[in-house]
Amino acid sequence: MRNESVLTHELIPAGPIPTAFDPDGVYPYVSYVETSSRPVPKQYGFLVLENAQIRVTICPDRGGRVTSLIHKSSSREVLYAPEVIRPTRILPRFGFVAGGIEVSFPISHSPTQNEPVLWRVDRTPERVYVTCGERELRFGMQWSVEYSLGADDPFLTQRTVFLNPGTSPHPWMSWSNAAVPCTPDTQYHFPRGQVLAHASTLTVLESGPRQESDIQEMTGYFWKTKDGNAFGAFTPSLGIALYHVADEAIAPGMKLWSYGVGKDRAWGGGTYAEIQGGPIRDQATKLELPPQETRWHVEFWIPSDKALNIHALTTPDVKLRTLSDVPLFDWARPEEVKVWQDLVRAHHENGTPPQAPDIDQCLWAPSGMEDLDAAFAWAVAKSRDPEPERWRFYRGTWLAGCGRKREAIAVLSAARLGVARALLARLLKTEGDIEGAATALRSIEEPGLQLHPQVVALRDEVLRTLGTHTLGEREQWLARVDSLHDERVIERRVQLLIDKGEYHPARRLLLSTPFQKVHQRYVRTALWRQLCEALREPCLPVPPELGEDQLASFGAYREFA
Repeated sequence: MRNESVLTHELIPAGPIPTAFDPDGVYPYVSYVETSSRPVPKQYGFLVLENAQIRVTICPDRGGRVTSLIHKSSSREVLYAPEVIRPTRILPRFGFVAGGIEVSFPISHSPTQNEPVLWRVDRTPERVYVTCGERELRFGMQWSVEYSLGADDPFLTQRTVFLNPGTSPHPWMSWSNAAVPCTPDTQYHFPRGQVLAHASTLTVLESGPRQESDIQEMTGYFWKTKDGNAFGAFTPSLGIALYHVADEAIAPGMKLWSYGVGKDRAWGGGTYAEIQGGPIRDQATKLELPPQETRWHVEFWIPSDKALNIHALTTPDVKLRTLSDVPLFDWARPEEVKVWQDLVRAHHENGTPPQAPDIDQCLWAPSGMEDLDAAFAWAVAKSRDPEPERWRFYRGTWLAGCGRKREAIAVLSAARLGVARALLARLLKTEGDIEGAATALRSIEEPGLQLHPQVVALRDEVLRTLGTHTLGEREQWLARVDSLHDERVIERRVQLLIDKGEYHPARRLLLSTPFQKVHQRYVRTALWRQLCEALREPCLPVPPELGEDQLASFGAYREFA
């Protein structure tokens, strides 16, 4: 592996309140609320697969994605390969980075797509294999993506393997997402058939777009019917193309994503589109992986410097090593699991509990670890003050992350830490107990946490739900953070102004704030619609200053609404 420094825009974490039952997050991962405007150098490790036909670069430090695919006879890069890494905020963690070929699991954009995963290189007389993967924290399922190259292959072979080693079934989806450079003359070569178009409206088309200039707004196209299972993109002005083919019996998914040539082109920098394949036909649903079951599929990526006939492309007859030889990995980042493993070990040996993580570490016990409840209860009873309070918080957080909401509420109700009270408030709010949620938030004693944007926003939502009699209390809390230029806090200020009938100041604040762009979140759009209704003005077009896309509701992206 070689190391290289790449300029990277870092992400700003949302804060210490866990992401359990958070509509803008996925437990136990930290969510992000802002992308830094100034990049910093960051070291990444890269592996290279190469033969006489193609050169493939893989980055295990970025979720195991392919970052470069060179067509050697033309010396051309066929992937969109930005030299600076700048995340765009999108569910579930608000940290999507376009470029290369990304494999997702168990949700549409992997929580660890920008983090280090494990890897291994293997060689046989016929092929070289680079396998990347991990045991993911959400459900504890294992995934591996195996890239391989034979001596004369003009294509990259990608095999993806999923295993549920636990005792409960878990939902999952997976897509292989290749970002390709595009210009208005980029041609899309996809099969004939009906297409579900996901843009500002959901429509079913009799055929998909033929080139980039046909697409006027950001749109995802899913092929519902088709007369083949190969697809690709070719850009004549660049002389580059990338095609994908797979066995339809195991990988029927086929998607094209484009920002189009209209106003939405600014979202993607006007430089790339995405062609995607996978084992599920669209992103509206998830499958279920039963305990101890393995799923796998194979896909092929074919670079070219000219257009290819997709109906002449067939699935290559490649002899891969046996499935049992594909490595499946354990937890990839030791710092995320060590303390919880130490806790289980100490409990089994009836020793001394380890020190609980500091609250500001934002390190929450993986819901993918199934055997923590008894160890948490033991640590609460065994530890000395103030450790029991931390263990009680982590136990309640883990229960909530596992979906055991009522048990979590019971544990967190007995906890005194402010972060525990804040999470309790979120859980009670989802149960419809708004008075209880408000009481929990009012009981937070730590001054710094009282004014943290996570708590400020949640408190204001809860107090607003209680009714107009809380306007004064809401105004007092928001006045205390008047100097904060946090986007969530500003949204709550706009909402307060609307609720007070101060529509024009609300509109000025909403439109003058330099919001960063964020996909799949529509809080500011909802505020805009409230203003338009109050002022009796048309809502369309929605101002681009709000930084939110206008896609219709579709897709199993959020765990919680």
